[in-house]
Parts: sequence; structure tokens; C-alpha cells
Amino acid sequence: MQDKKKTGTVLEIIRMSTEDGPGIRTTVFFKGCTLKCSWCHNPESLSPLPQVQWIGTNCINCSICIEACPAGALELKPEGMAIDRGLCRGCGTCADKCPSMAMELLGKKWDIAALTDELVKDRAYFERSHGGVTLSGGEAAMQKDFCLSLLKELKGRGIQTALDTCGHISWAVLESLLPYIDILLFDLKEIDTGKHTAFTGAGNETILENARNIAAYMKDHIRPATLWIRTPIIPGTTATHENIRGIGNFIAADMRDSVNRWELCAFNNLCRDKYRRLGMDWQFADKDLLTARFMEELAETARSSVPVPSIVRWSGSTVLEKNTGTNSSADAEKKIKSSLPRC
Repeated sequence: MQDKKKTGTVLEIIRMSTEDGPGIRTTVFFKGCTLKCSWCHNPESLSPLPQVQWIGTNCINCSICIEACPAGALELKPEGMAIDRGLCRGCGTCADKCPSMAMELLGKKWDIAALTDELVKDRAYFERSHGGVTLSGGEAAMQKDFCLSLLKELKGRGIQTALDTCGHISWAVLESLLPYIDILLFDLKEIDTGKHTAFTGAGNETILENARNIAAYMKDHIRPATLWIRTPIIPGTTATHENIRGIGNFIAADMRDSVNRWELCAFNNLCRDKYRRLGMDWQFADKDLLTARFMEELAETARSSVPVPSIVRWSGSTVLEKNTGTNSSADAEKKIKSSLPRC
């Protein structure tokens, strides 16, 4: 009973997902991350603390939220709601009082019993599609005790489980979770530790060592039975043949037979509004989507660097260039293609 009363901070629960493991899944996004990736598509998950954001399209300019805020952190300006992040406590009072849901609290406390009951509502979809529940973030393993108790409870109810991790956590924490994980989604973002530090705020030594440990662990244990490697393909950072070849060589040398799938996840710029609502700058705001041709070229590099080329696939929205019979890029007709799901 004590385990069922443990609480954790959850950003949101996404149902009917096909992007976070096999089958139809319900994904639990946790607050807090051990990395600060410059391209992060979920900036609202970086902080472990609850945060509020203003959704301008919902606002009716009633100022009720401003009057309700106990910290005096809100001011409605001509350009929109200004939130003083130094004063805001993330208490959610403004969101509770807002009649139009223009103020939203990002991060909610759940206990194990309530969260598990909520997740198993989707059991019928899991059973028919061979899906289950994925714990993601942020970095779910930051909330180790809550994460472990939730995994145990889900396994006790016969639910397939997956963990999506950046890998920048202690091996002791990861090892404690592995017996209750059916599918592990593990990020290998950048093979060069100096670049990894520049892009994510931390080196990749712990991540690579955990990857080696996981490969060794899987040889002697039933769970996890499936391992997916995911690499975000970000223009100007990870999107190089050198990086992909380096990661492939690492997989071949240190993980070889343990990897079931290596997914290259194409850059997505749809998170621009998230940064704006949180009052954060995003250096990739003006970056375009990558082309399908470029993604396929990277995939070919990946396939040439691993023992089993068929494990490689790429996913995400891309810009397709239609050949119009000339060599001029100005004559290319561009359109958005939705390919396989992105990371």
C-alpha cells in the first residue's frame, strides 16, 4: 500500500500513440530531464517543477488570473501575458481560476494507484495491437522510486511496459528498472563527447557505458526483450554522416546482437510555440525540415555501419523535393511528407 501512495510529477498522458514503441500505446511524460538538449522538442519537460503557460488564443482578457496569482507574477501586456518566472511558484492557482483555460499548469502530481488505474483503461487497445504503456519525458528515471513502483504495478496487471530514456542516469538506477521493462528505447544522440557536451550540456560517457551494460545485461536476463536505439537528426548538430557512422560503429562493436531497431528521427520544428509560451528562446526556430533524400542518405550510412542493415529505419516529417526536369533547386516543388513517426 505504501508504494501505491508514492507520488510523482507527470507532464501529460498521451493516448493512442504509435510513436513510442510497438502497437498502440499510452505514453506517460514525466517532468524533469538530466540533459538540456538545445533542440529539445519538449521544453516543458526539462524542469522537474510544475510550470504555467499562457495560451493566447484562449484568453478573454478578464484578468482573473492576475488577481488570483498569490506571487504577483502575471502582467497582461499588449503583446500578451508576461509571466515573471522568478516570482512564479508553479502553484497553478491562475490555471484553476482561469474561466477560458488560457492559463495551463504543466505538471500534475499523481499517486501510483490513481495513475495505474488511469493507464489500464486502455487495456483493450494494448491487447489488440500488442501495445502497452511507455514511460517517457523528460527523463522518467529521474523519478526513480515512483517510476519503479509504477512499472511493478503495471507488470502486476499484465501490461506491456516500455521506458524511453536519454541514458544519462546512473547504472544502478537503470539496472533497478530493467527487470520490469519489456522494451527499452535508448537515445544515442552524438558519438563525439565534446560535441555531445556542447549540444546537450553533458558528455556521453555515462550514456555509452550504460549502452554497453544494457547489451551485456540482455544476454543473461529475460527483460528487456527488445532494444531500440534512437538518434535525433538535427540540422547543424547531429545530422552528419560522421556522427551516424560513429554511432553505427559503436553499435557494431559494443552492442552488436542486442539492438532490434535503430531509428533516425528527423528534426521537427512544430515545438516553436512551446518555447514562446514558456518565454524561452529556441535556436532552431528558423530551421527548415530536412529532405527525405537526406534522411535516406543518412540511413544508408547507418546501414553500412552495422552488421544487420535491416534494423535501420528513419522516421518523421520531411520536405520532399519533386524533380521538375531541371537541376535548379528554385524549380523544386516542396511539400510536406509525413513519413514514419519521429522520436
